[in-house]
Amino acid sequence: MALIPVEPHELATIVTTLEMRKRPPLRPMPASPFRLVAWPAPDLVRYRQLFARVGGPWLWYSRLAMDDAALAAIVHDPGIAVFAVVDRAGIEVGMLELDTRDPLQTELSYFGLIPELAGKGHGRWLMAEAMARAWAPGVARVWVHTCTLDHPHALNFYRAQGFVAVKRTIETFADPRALGLLPVEAAPHIPYLADTRR
Repeated sequence: MALIPVEPHELATIVTTLEMRKRPPLRPMPASPFRLVAWPAPDLVRYRQLFARVGGPWLWYSRLAMDDAALAAIVHDPGIAVFAVVDRAGIEVGMLELDTRDPLQTELSYFGLIPELAGKGHGRWLMAEAMARAWAPGVARVWVHTCTLDHPHALNFYRAQGFVAVKRTIETFADPRALGLLPVEAAPHIPYLADTRR
C-alpha cells in the first residue's frame, strides 16, 4: 500500500464509472415544480454561468478551462443535448447534458442541481427526465461517472437509480481555484492548499 503525494496546487480524486445495459422499467414521472428546457447551441457565457453555479461547489472545472472554440465544438455539436432545469420564476437551478454522438450509447455528461435543492427528491425527477431522453431507439448502454469530489451521496444515488459501477480510476488535475477558474472560497469542504500569494 502506498500513499502518492499530490502537489498543493493539484487535486486528486477517485472516479467511478457506472452504466446501465438495459432500459429501466417505465415508471410514472415524479411530480416536480421544475421544467426541463432544451438549450440547443447554448450561448457560451450563459452555459458557463450555469455550469459554475451547479458544479462549482463540487469543483467542476473542465468546461470553464476551455476556450470558446473548444467549448462550442462540444456544446454546439448536434449530438450533444443541453438542458437547463428552470424553476417557476424562470431561474435556472440545474442542468442536464447528454452525449448521444455514439448511436449505441448515451453518456450523462453532466447532471446536477444547485446545492440548495439537494436531498429534496428533485434528483429523482431529473433522472427520470434524463432516462426518457437517454434511452433512444438503438441505445444499448447509458453511462455516467462520478468522483469523490462530487456530492457525497452522488454515487449511491446513481446506484439506486439502477446504474452499476464498472470501473474506478484516479484522476489528478490542477485545482481550478488555483487557476482562477473558480473562487478560492468554492468547495470549502475540500481544503485549498495552493499558496495564493505566489
